[in-house]
Amino acid sequence: MLARLMIAASMAALAVPLSAQTAPVPPQTIPVPKPAPKGRTGPQLSAEAQRGPSVTGTTPAPPPDPVIPDPRRNVPSSIFTTFDASQKAQAARVSAYLSSLQTLVGNFVQVGPDGAKTTGDFFIQKPGKVRFEYDPPTPIEIIADGSSVAVRDRNLATQDIYPLSQTPLRFLLSDRIDLMKDTNVVSVTSDDVFVSVTIEEKQALVGTSRLMLMIGAKDGLLKQWTVTDPQGYDTTVAVYNLDTSKKVDPNLFKIDFTKYPTSPG
Repeated sequence: MLARLMIAASMAALAVPLSAQTAPVPPQTIPVPKPAPKGRTGPQLSAEAQRGPSVTGTTPAPPPDPVIPDPRRNVPSSIFTTFDASQKAQAARVSAYLSSLQTLVGNFVQVGPDGAKTTGDFFIQKPGKVRFEYDPPTPIEIIADGSSVAVRDRNLATQDIYPLSQTPLRFLLSDRIDLMKDTNVVSVTSDDVFVSVTIEEKQALVGTSRLMLMIGAKDGLLKQWTVTDPQGYDTTVAVYNLDTSKKVDPNLFKIDFTKYPTSPG
């Protein structure tokens, strides 16, 4: 049961449909942050998290305290939303930053809908490739090879396969991206800590999911993302100790379709 819950949270982090997974945790178990101080438009970041990612060759930064969005928030639909010049410029800067990334290696802290926290390492190689390795005792690995996503359970020796095209996180893995043109942006907000861009994706058979990307307002680096699944539950992933210069082994992104029994997503 624990393994299934971990798979559900992991897939929510990638915004893959949860139709084959366990029922979501009741909303009352989701941590609700304190109201933001007056005058601040975006979520708050702890002093520890504000230290940001470490620079290669220096002491690694400690794990951040992920910012958990208020589950009562109301994100407007883009049908009724217009963006001013400042918001468009902010989205353009985020687009340019994401497009500039080719490889990205670091650590992550994931907070599931029930508040459970897990940690691990991640590796990105664009376009379309990512690997999440969860620290023990979590037995999950997530691998995207450019076209498919495999969610592997080492304890059960099984893996589920999903099309990468089903996850909005593919936008983060795109070789080049213009958020305003290539996605359905429903919100752009900023304060002195974050620039946050929320993307909404509607799928006829699955429902509506959202991906909120949060970039540091001062350093312009990726800090975290939150996926809201079609049932309305959030999974937040904060990243740190980022390294864009480290060479990534391409074998990390190979999905073994023969070693593990596979059930299609």
